[in-house]
Amino acid sequence: MAAAKNATRTIPIAGIDLEIDPVEAGLVASIARPGGNVTGMFLDLSVLSSKHLELIKEIIPGTSRVAILANHDINASQLRELNRVASSLSVDIRAMDVKSATDLDGAFDVAKNWRADALIVLSNPLSLAYRTRIGNLAEKASLPTIYLYRAHVDAGGLVSYGPDLPDMFRRCGGYVGRILGGTKPSDLPIQRPARFDLVVNLKTAKSLGITISETILVRADAVIE
Repeated sequence: MAAAKNATRTIPIAGIDLEIDPVEAGLVASIARPGGNVTGMFLDLSVLSSKHLELIKEIIPGTSRVAILANHDINASQLRELNRVASSLSVDIRAMDVKSATDLDGAFDVAKNWRADALIVLSNPLSLAYRTRIGNLAEKASLPTIYLYRAHVDAGGLVSYGPDLPDMFRRCGGYVGRILGGTKPSDLPIQRPARFDLVVNLKTAKSLGITISETILVRADAVIE
């Protein structure tokens, strides 16, 4: 999104960005009145990161050490939030900086040697592109893992909690239609996700020797068996 903004100050841009705060990044003047040529759907991932930590504690009640798979350049705000809430949940966290696929094996070795009880995979292009490999490494290391997107769970991950992406694309498409109809992007408030999905993979849970509680299962939007 930043690249598009830097390329033009006049062409309307309606986009979806899942990793930055548009005000903090300087893309818009405010959430309610963007004030420029950019609008669309944005997600503040730092809030969801703390939710992930709470969920993994609920799924694995004895969790005291949680490893974090992240790109420190992209996931800085999420890591700050996790550090902020970890002590209140009686959890120690350790973040492994992964900037390329060649870093993955080493990161899982670090998590295993640290005796992590669970793993949080933060959202970035690499973690989504290598979701199957990450899921396989997590299972091999016996690490219960939580992700942002259902695609990870479909690829063998344990659990995901995050925005309903098809709904976000539909809503952003509505903005495109309004812009084509003459509405200025500056008059279209930044939108946040309205729907969030909890997805659980029971096959992976069984492989890891984990029993998912009924309280989690009844809240789940989808259960993969």
